[in-house]
Amino acid sequence: MDNHNKRREALLYHAKPTPGKIQVVPTKKYATQRDLSLAYSPGVAEPCLEIAKDVNNVYKYTAKGNLVAVITNGTAVLGLGDIGPEASKPVMEGKALLFKIFADIDVFDIEVDTKDIEAFIATVKNIAPTFGGINLEDIKAPESFEIERRLVEELNIPVMHDDQHGTAIISSAALLNALELAKKKIENVKIVISGAGSAALACANLYVLLGVNPDKIIMFDKDGILSSDRTDLSDLQKRYSKGIKNTYLKEALLGADVFLGLSAGNILSADMLLGMAKDPIVFAMANPIPEIDYDVAIATRKDIIMATGRSDHPNQVNNVLGFPYIFRGALDVRATKINEAMKMAAVKALAALAKESVPEQVNIAYGETKLIFGREYIIPKPFDPRLISTVAPAVARAAMESGVALHPILDWHKYEEELLDRLGSDNKMVRLLANRAKSEPKRVVFAEADHLDVLKAAQIAFEDKIAFPILLGNKEIILELKAEIGFDADVPIFDPKTNCEDKRTKHYANIFWKSRQRRGISLLDAQKWMRERNYFAAMMVNEGDADAMVSGYSRSYPSVVKPILQLIDKAPGISLVATTNMMMTNRGPMFLSDTAINPNPSADDLAKIALMTAKTVRMFGLEPVIAMISYSNFGSSTNESASKVRAAVKFLHENHPELQVDGEIQADFALNPEMLKDKFPFSKLAGKKVNTLIFPNLESANITYKLLKELYKVDSIGPIMLGMDKPVHIFQLGASVEEMVNMVAVAVVDAQEKDKRNKIK
Repeated sequence: MDNHNKRREALLYHAKPTPGKIQVVPTKKYATQRDLSLAYSPGVAEPCLEIAKDVNNVYKYTAKGNLVAVITNGTAVLGLGDIGPEASKPVMEGKALLFKIFADIDVFDIEVDTKDIEAFIATVKNIAPTFGGINLEDIKAPESFEIERRLVEELNIPVMHDDQHGTAIISSAALLNALELAKKKIENVKIVISGAGSAALACANLYVLLGVNPDKIIMFDKDGILSSDRTDLSDLQKRYSKGIKNTYLKEALLGADVFLGLSAGNILSADMLLGMAKDPIVFAMANPIPEIDYDVAIATRKDIIMATGRSDHPNQVNNVLGFPYIFRGALDVRATKINEAMKMAAVKALAALAKESVPEQVNIAYGETKLIFGREYIIPKPFDPRLISTVAPAVARAAMESGVALHPILDWHKYEEELLDRLGSDNKMVRLLANRAKSEPKRVVFAEADHLDVLKAAQIAFEDKIAFPILLGNKEIILELKAEIGFDADVPIFDPKTNCEDKRTKHYANIFWKSRQRRGISLLDAQKWMRERNYFAAMMVNEGDADAMVSGYSRSYPSVVKPILQLIDKAPGISLVATTNMMMTNRGPMFLSDTAINPNPSADDLAKIALMTAKTVRMFGLEPVIAMISYSNFGSSTNESASKVRAAVKFLHENHPELQVDGEIQADFALNPEMLKDKFPFSKLAGKKVNTLIFPNLESANITYKLLKELYKVDSIGPIMLGMDKPVHIFQLGASVEEMVNMVAVAVVDAQEKDKRNKIK
């Protein structure tokens, strides 16, 4: 995509369907007059009076305890510089989004129109009663140091300038682990830092607290080394000034153990890297272009331990590993500040987490066989679901132990469970899915590429490196649409209708005829069917000319699935094909089966559907907890529909005792573990969080997933085909571009899994 179209896409994302990225949503009922009288006058007077008696009651009766202000004056916005408060608002909304999706913290973004330090401080202090914490953002140095120092001293709620401390905390955790791997003592290492802004100074300060000798830190800015004869240094920079001058970066790096880059791209050469000590630690964190290219660095020094700020290389130093969970822990104990003890607790928690066994969900997300502590894994991955239940409690404990917590936590086990419940429906699974697909993109046939939305989905899949598209359809129309949307990549285009004499088409027709000639298909019939794009696409996958196919945007499900079932075999040992939909609910991902193929499955069919669905759930890195749904609970009805579900469960219990499955059970009991435990304590699901529902028939499954999707705007991925030998997946009629991109990611991951299966054979 050219710059014009990228710009247009970015602008549309922020403008449509509603301007901005955040909104305020009521948390209480408001349907009746009684509700409104409680929400406002006269009922609202009661909590007001309670807060007037004791100001701490504000945490009991209002949202203050989970509300953070992201505040800026727009003087140092990303790489854009001083662009003003209004222009900074999209960035602040983006930060608010990250707070919400990673730690379930609500945010009001505040853009303050002043560059005056005193005026800015006064503004923040005046609005502070609204908030449980203050996240300062994108304020230029050195003003940011004074602003943060004053606000920390003068307010009784947590205040942190993430631009400084976020990078410092994450890189400190990485440094501890890198030094351990390099077998170097922290007090002996020589560190060279390129960059002397707020982030670099915060990193240096925290490194010193960890044990680095400040005399062994050499710092450079754009004007050269921070030497003691310079008159342009701030007081904070003077701490790292040296009596040496006219020293260049290359000279300083001779024998250095650590290079920290928070400056500009490509300033560290391979020759400079060769001059560093054995097992050099290089944190090249300029974005998007690091101080030294990752591939160049690892080719130059085989003994290097390297981190960058980029997601496409190992060891990404990403602030999202820190700030959501630091504020989460601080808010949950009502900390009066974020002190050095809390920052250090976050550092040590992150460093320790990287040494623990990595959940399969994380391995899957990053396309790894097994992530393990080592040179390419010194810091946890941003998608690691354990971050919230590891870092937040560590910060909360440190707040309590250092005497700044006003509301100590008494039940840590319960607290960690509450933290995990906060993960909810933030679509982490979608991000994990796309990330895994990117680890090994596959060739995916888009059978309806002459439809604009399908082509857009193919474009996004290509540009996001999820898949390599193969486009089927009217070539002239496809080329026109490609030009219209700026999809200028050279990707294969086939038109089976006009290329009926093509060698490939004839070859496919001949194979199809030979496979179906004893089922009433003539060669002429086969040649006719190969002009149909779904037959052609399925044959491409069958013959290995593509890795996966997607179709169904413009045609009904039955008409699309027919050629697929004719051409592509079931997976080995599978006698039944089914589908599941993954729904992004407020309780996390839920899998619903069978939503598209089997109208009235038998007990045997239901057991098979449950087993296939369980395998798919595991493909996404989750352990299936399966409820076999009915209108009946554990034998309360002898109706045929309930009885077949009961029989399926009996089979699964007897033949697959390791599987967490039970039923027949009503949906409300299945989804309410406390209610289930109270009424049916004998159930294998009692006290567990169900993530998979198997329905007694297609009608109930299909209606349920579509109701969830339309009434509650629940995102859906699917129907995902189960039981096929090749990766073929079908869109819902009229699917959105986003839904199609998600299905492409599913198809790619499915292809990756089938590749692994075939290699094992």
